[in-house]
Amino acid sequence: MQSVAAFTDTYLPTVNGVSYTVQTWRDRWRERGGRMDVVYPGTDDYVPTDGEYPVRSVSFPFYDGFRLGVPRVPNRVEDVDVVHAHTPFALGLSGLRLARREDRPFVVSYHTPTGEYADYLTSREPFERGIESLSERYERWFFGRADAVLCPSTDARDHLRDEVGVEGDLTVLSNGVDTERFAPVDAAAAADFREAYDLPDGTLVGYTGRHGFEKNLREFVRAAEGVDATVVVGGDGPARGELESLATELGLDARFLGFLPREDLSAFYSVLDAFVFPSPVETQGLVALEANACGTPVVGVDEGALSDTVVDGVTGYHYPLGDVDACRKTIRRVLDERETLSASCLARREELGVDRAVDELASLYERVVAEKG
Repeated sequence: MQSVAAFTDTYLPTVNGVSYTVQTWRDRWRERGGRMDVVYPGTDDYVPTDGEYPVRSVSFPFYDGFRLGVPRVPNRVEDVDVVHAHTPFALGLSGLRLARREDRPFVVSYHTPTGEYADYLTSREPFERGIESLSERYERWFFGRADAVLCPSTDARDHLRDEVGVEGDLTVLSNGVDTERFAPVDAAAAADFREAYDLPDGTLVGYTGRHGFEKNLREFVRAAEGVDATVVVGGDGPARGELESLATELGLDARFLGFLPREDLSAFYSVLDAFVFPSPVETQGLVALEANACGTPVVGVDEGALSDTVVDGVTGYHYPLGDVDACRKTIRRVLDERETLSASCLARREELGVDRAVDELASLYERVVAEKG
């Protein structure tokens, strides 16, 4: 198997779709006998294991919890067959430099549309449009230098190709879900989870993930008004205080749990009757697939990758972005059809698995190495 150096600006202890994907792919690659080193922004909150190489990092003042690694290439990751960047920023540039210097294939995963986060830098619309335009020009430059770009959904691929203008090898490859970890829990484990987090009996609707303003979580909270259910929200982020205040203002029975340990996530998804995902900026929406793998249907906004990730009448239902009433009606519809939708979610578990994704990743690595050849 090829030896790989993965460069990422998002890694443990931060838990999100990017860090989860990098860690899971690395673990599966090593289980198959391969080498996949990870270069990431170091932090005192995480102790590296074998094959993990932290670099000095600084906090990013405009986006809480995000750190920028100081661009460098640790000596021990230089002798590899493939360089794989999971970021277009600081450490992605380090990966590009290594690939060019050693004449190795350069693969890039597209995880986040950078222009969507312009409102973290300014609230003035003209400046926001300018930042978005600059972001797209930079993405076009960076991704255009890759030998292959991996897109987790057709929507992400189409965005890069049609709106950003990236040319070249754009391959759709799902990040995959660890179906060994994400599976329905039994009644006893579900009861233990409810007790541990002081959740009532009865219907639960919820979300877990970063509480970023771009995630549009206010729409979910507003839609929950009038639904006979307890709202359960895992995760944290800059929008949390505003969401808690809104839930109080609306008189909701809402529980904000904060970051959940990975070992608790299967129970979290399993106790929910519906997972609500209103974010229009996803390139895949991995938490929706995790919920499905646990048998929980999803109420998803009909925007971005969620238009494909959620299959109407099979794994959940869509609603139009910005329509709170439609979101509320869709939550009720999913709750009414919960049993049938849950069965169809579980029937699709195998095709969601990360092992299938890593099979496709191995084939792509083989191809780009042969083409570089």
